[in-house]
Amino acid sequence: MATNPLAPDWLSLPGDANDLAEGLWPSTTTRNADGELVIGGVTASALAAEFGTPLYVIDETDARTRAAALRTAFEAEFARIGTSARVYYAGKAFLSTEVARWMVAEGLNIDICTGGELAVALAAGVDPARLGFHGNNKSLAEIDEATRVGVGTIIIDSPIEIDRVAAAAARHGTVQAVRLRVNSGVHAHTHEFLATAHEDQKFGVVLEDAPRLVAAIRAEQSLRFLGLHCHIGSQIFGVDGFAESAARLLAVHAGLLADGPVPELNLGGGFGIAYTTADAPTPIRELAAGLADIVSVECRRRGIPIPAIAFEPGRAIIGPAGVTLYEVGTIKPVEVAGGTRLYVSIDGGMSDNARPALYGADYSVRIADRVSGAAPALVRIAGKHCESGDIVVDADYLPADVAPGDLLAVPATGAYCWSLSNNYNFQGRAPVVAVRDGAARVLVRGESIADLLARDTGVSTGSTTEQKDVLR
Repeated sequence: MATNPLAPDWLSLPGDANDLAEGLWPSTTTRNADGELVIGGVTASALAAEFGTPLYVIDETDARTRAAALRTAFEAEFARIGTSARVYYAGKAFLSTEVARWMVAEGLNIDICTGGELAVALAAGVDPARLGFHGNNKSLAEIDEATRVGVGTIIIDSPIEIDRVAAAAARHGTVQAVRLRVNSGVHAHTHEFLATAHEDQKFGVVLEDAPRLVAAIRAEQSLRFLGLHCHIGSQIFGVDGFAESAARLLAVHAGLLADGPVPELNLGGGFGIAYTTADAPTPIRELAAGLADIVSVECRRRGIPIPAIAFEPGRAIIGPAGVTLYEVGTIKPVEVAGGTRLYVSIDGGMSDNARPALYGADYSVRIADRVSGAAPALVRIAGKHCESGDIVVDADYLPADVAPGDLLAVPATGAYCWSLSNNYNFQGRAPVVAVRDGAARVLVRGESIADLLARDTGVSTGSTTEQKDVLR
């Protein structure tokens, strides 16, 4: 059978449209004897029957294993060059109290960037000293609360924050550890990177301004300078971009040592994952070894001690651990110049996964509750919202007999899906469940129509309850 001419160049015609491509799915994912998808020992149909669809499913074993493996790899490789490495879990990717506890239990710290994320971490019982507080516009209230509870590190993102953090720390009688976020002029995405003199973006400060701003930080008795911090992008494969950025950062780092200690350097992260078969993420052990070698060479070249290194891997931990389940509603073949595209509409969409609409992100899809011997057909998985751009999977192959009522599974949705979810078209946000060893439990409950109406001050309690009952 020939590839559909409407398929993108990167998408290959599968020999079997039921196959689960290696690297796209949580590590425990299999198909059982009936051909049904099983994640963490729980079948897709059982999950849908108990919790409904759309449904975010997080494989706890996969998430925790990735967290531990990443931390172990970076600690080992940086110990090899004579220093330590600290890993931060990205709360913005997906944060709940239980996930925060998983990450701490596996030895990670946690990045937060709002007062809400701080509240979640504290509610989970996370030691505030293990938190790093990011953000380009931290409110005065957020800064005050962070210094009051003893957040481990606040990342200074602009000159004005020096005075704000110093004042808050002094008010609470503490000395607040801070990093300075700088722009190295390196922007990386997948296998390519661009190196310029400056970056036009809202985060951080120009690298050339770092000495002046670090001097201002050091002049504040209520602040303690830890080191520089830099992000060069996200969904990054390979180490080339990090090599160029580290060289630029360590040149400034070396100069800062003349006027005081610089115990740390945060090189960021944003390590890529596989969303489709076209993605080939760099193995974590290879990343850790390559980054350690880069830091070692650059420090030796400048004759400076190797600082403690921090990393923020981003989606690499929770992203591959997540799968979203949907139910098929309608099927519509559309004839276009060159061929036929099969539109498969689901009961979710851009309210539970905004990334395709925001970034043009690509995803993959499989039927979750059965297998089929039908020939592969090119499909586009469309959401139910009133937007032509409401597409969850732009292009993939499914068995041609995909039908209303089928369960579909979209892998690699653990990061930036629930956290970007919304109530567009008055759609309640989907629940999040964790699966492990054959059991499922709710991490974050879903929203009902009654939940949404409860916020509308023009609706009486009685009519809210009545509407909820009608829609069940």
